Amino acid sequence: MGDIREPLRELTECGLPQALEVMGERWSFMILRASFNGLHHFEEFLSELGIARNILSNRLAKLVEHGILRRDPCPDDRRKIEYRLTEKGFDLLPTMVALRQWGQKYGQEVIENPVLVDERDRLPIGPTSILSHDGRILGPQDLHLVERSNLGIRADGTKAEPGDALGNGSVVDLEALRKARDAA
Repeated sequence: MGDIREPLRELTECGLPQALEVMGERWSFMILRASFNGLHHFEEFLSELGIARNILSNRLAKLVEHGILRRDPCPDDRRKIEYRLTEKGFDLLPTMVALRQWGQKYGQEVIENPVLVDERDRLPIGPTSILSHDGRILGPQDLHLVERSNLGIRADGTKAEPGDALGNGSVVDLEALRKARDAA
C-alpha cells in the first residue's frame, strides 16, 4: 500500500483501534443490528438476542456513552426508556453491511432470508466496496498511504483536485468503471 506504513504500535493515530474500543466485541454488533431492525426497548433486546441481562445493560451503557445510541423516555410511559440510534450509530450501517456480506461470503453457507434490498427496485444490494472520492471502485492495488502533506500529489508529481463527492442516491455506472479499470 505504498512506500510508507501506518505506525502499528500507535493506537491513537488510527481510527481502527478507537472503533474497536467501542464496537470490538460480538454483543455490541448484535445490539446494533437489532437497533437497525427496529428494536428499542431493553426487554426486546433481552428476549430477541438471548443475551444475559448484565451484559446487555453493560453494552447498552457503553453504546450510549460513546454516542452510538441515545436513551429517550418512551412517549407513552415516561418511566420506560427507549434506545435510539444516533447519527453516529447510523454511520455504522455500511460497516454492518460489509461485515454481513463478508460473513456470507466466507462463513458457513448462509441462505439469507430476509434479503437486504434496495428500496427503489427491491433487488439485492451490491457488494460493499471501497470508493474513490469520485465514485471509482478501488481494489487493494489502488490503495496507498501518503503523508497528509502529500495529499493530491500523484506519483508523477502532478496535483490532483477532488471531483464531485458522491451522496445518497448518486448513481455510479459500475460497468463503465469496470471497463475503464480493465482497460488501464
